[in-house]
Amino acid sequence: MIEHSSLIIGLSFALVVTSLTAVELRHLKWASIAYVAQALLIVALLVSYGTLLPNHTLYLWAITVLITKATIIPLMLRHYLQKTTLEETPPSLGFGVSLAIGAAVLAGFYWLIDGHMGWLAPSAALAGEPYATNLSVAFTILAFGLYGLLSRRDALKSVISVCLIENAVHLSLVSLAPGIPETAMIGIVTDVVVSVWILLIIVTGIHEQIGSTDIRELSKLQG
Repeated sequence: MIEHSSLIIGLSFALVVTSLTAVELRHLKWASIAYVAQALLIVALLVSYGTLLPNHTLYLWAITVLITKATIIPLMLRHYLQKTTLEETPPSLGFGVSLAIGAAVLAGFYWLIDGHMGWLAPSAALAGEPYATNLSVAFTILAFGLYGLLSRRDALKSVISVCLIENAVHLSLVSLAPGIPETAMIGIVTDVVVSVWILLIIVTGIHEQIGSTDIRELSKLQG
């Protein structure tokens, strides 16, 4: 049990690293690869939770994540990158400044959530490990996904940020109610693969109309 708990904590911190790289990498192909790595980490985390508890329905959720997050969405990203551009529209912040702010957001939110786990967790058991670390990481990734949406000008990078937010929501779900079968069912039915597909179609249309994925250029579509 201790081995599985330590593994889950390690996977949780690895999710933070992949979030940072997915948002901060300026080459969109590598940012997409970072997202795939995060999806595979979530698969491993769900399998670990399923073994630790045990809750075998989490295995089904893990298979779904492997198909949707780790296969279908990356293939869609690759397809639409071939139609647009591989380089991110440069954000307003330089790489060093953005990386420093991003790291500060991650560290700050983790410290904030971890320090108030007593009233965030629905039970004393879930305030312990590995659930506490997992939930702290979930809220941290959620905040970082929002940071990505607010700080990036590239529409495709905004799509990746939305994917990070979804991952954070699912991570918090499995952290708050890991032992019941309904958790896996909710996670499966709330997958946003269709939403991502629609967003990518819109991004491609924007690129075809204005020759850019810079969201600041959307005013050119008026009239």
